[in-house]
Amino acid sequence: MKIFVSGGAKNGKSSFAQDAVRRLAGSGPLYYIATMDPHDDEDDERIRRHVADRAGMGFQTVECPRNILDCLSSVDPDAAFLLDSVTALLSNEMFPPPLYETDALAGERVAGQLVELSRRVRDIVFVSDFIYSDAGVFSETTEQYRRALAYVDRALAAECDGVAELCAANVIWHKGGAPL
Repeated sequence: MKIFVSGGAKNGKSSFAQDAVRRLAGSGPLYYIATMDPHDDEDDERIRRHVADRAGMGFQTVECPRNILDCLSSVDPDAAFLLDSVTALLSNEMFPPPLYETDALAGERVAGQLVELSRRVRDIVFVSDFIYSDAGVFSETTEQYRRALAYVDRALAAECDGVAELCAANVIWHKGGAPL
């Protein structure tokens, strides 16, 4: 089963996704594909919090902040996967170091790679951030990123069996339903 999870910050997406992928795995192997490439103390703290949250759950962590299909070389594809997050992966691909110049084709590339990943593993839950409801005016670079993330999110929503939105820890199923 393939599930796409979206929602705002601090709405319970990661906890929901961890529970969903553990149900999908049953007694089988679990992988956590970590995509964040930390840049500051806030990122480091977020990573520490996520590691602590999944402690004792049986996840094997695979760090893969770029070129997401590379993670397949070190995993069992007949397992259950949690990819957290699509948002960080796109940021890493769209603004690569050392110059952090915008890669305008990153959205299409990332969407294609994530769809391919979903087809090559048994079960996967993707976590993304809903960043589209602001009424603010953003820089052109930020708008490029928002459009690219929307493109990736739409591709995953179309590919996945289930699409869930979390709002204040409430789950709204837009496609499919709760796994198992």
